[in-house]
Amino acid sequence: MDLKEILAKCDHTVLTQGATWTEIQALCDDGMKYHCASVCIPASYVKQAAEYVDGKLPICTVIGFPNGYDTTAAKCFMAGDAVDNGAAEVDMVINIGWVKDRRWDDILAEIKAIKDACKGKLLKVIIECCLLTDEEKIKMCEIVTASGAEYIKTSTGFGGGGATREDVALFAKHVGPNVKIKAAGGIADLKDAEDFINLGASRLGTSRIVKAVKAQEG
Repeated sequence: MDLKEILAKCDHTVLTQGATWTEIQALCDDGMKYHCASVCIPASYVKQAAEYVDGKLPICTVIGFPNGYDTTAAKCFMAGDAVDNGAAEVDMVINIGWVKDRRWDDILAEIKAIKDACKGKLLKVIIECCLLTDEEKIKMCEIVTASGAEYIKTSTGFGGGGATREDVALFAKHVGPNVKIKAAGGIADLKDAEDFINLGASRLGTSRIVKAVKAQEG
């Protein structure tokens, strides 16, 4: 697979708790240089990063992150605030406890409300696969398909497990044609990236792919 094609599907990501503006700025520089799909960064840096890239690169951020148990009203505020600050894409975490309680209608209503709060910008729904059964994952494929969100996403990277090939294949089998797939967490190298894309992922949440490319260049 062409390297440019892989990079164009990468959400170049830094979401560590201690992320600094120096790191975010470097991430943006790399994202622009390698023509990544976006940079995915903490919400507190969205406005600064959007001004820095000046339209040359989409800014993505996360809300309800990483645990997902904020109230729906709080998540909606976070989404609207992020978009107002310049985010072109929002990655939200579902309420995992609601999945375990089988509160399917509440989960669907929350995703729809957050989608409305995104004001037309892309919404990706993180379901944290490592904490769910296959039955729950399939149900979430159905709910995300019905919600109007553009993407279903495997993982936060903070839940104890990342994307697996099995989960991406499961998504590809069960989401509707209106839903794309983002694999995130643990994508270590270009072989991983290519595998996930071939299994059906349209986006990859990772910082390692650009690092691998830079190492090859060095």
